[in-house]
Amino acid sequence: MERKFDLEDRLIDFASEIISFTDTMVSSKAGNHMSSQLLRSGTSTALNYGEAQSGESRRDFIHKLKIVLKELRESRVALKIIAKSNLHHDLGIVKKLIDECNQLISIFVKSVETSERKNL
Repeated sequence: MERKFDLEDRLIDFASEIISFTDTMVSSKAGNHMSSQLLRSGTSTALNYGEAQSGESRRDFIHKLKIVLKELRESRVALKIIAKSNLHHDLGIVKKLIDECNQLISIFVKSVETSERKNL
């Protein structure tokens, strides 16, 4: 049985993992700040992708995909800061989240490029 690739499900899984991850971060001024920052950017990816599906035009769709890409990049940088600052006790999960974030970024870079090419 072939598994259907569903980008929305993958983004929802990523957001869910970010929620669980931020709940287990170090509780400190910096930990709380970075947790809030990552929680916003990491969960907004799925929400913005849902919005993109209802884009009013091709241009609007592309714009919303670029917002998803921007939020993924922000999430990746936040995860790197968290790792470098030891704001989470499990570096293995940090690396796993960074890897998934990198994969999603690659997918969205291609999606934006393809959508822009079709929009010409």
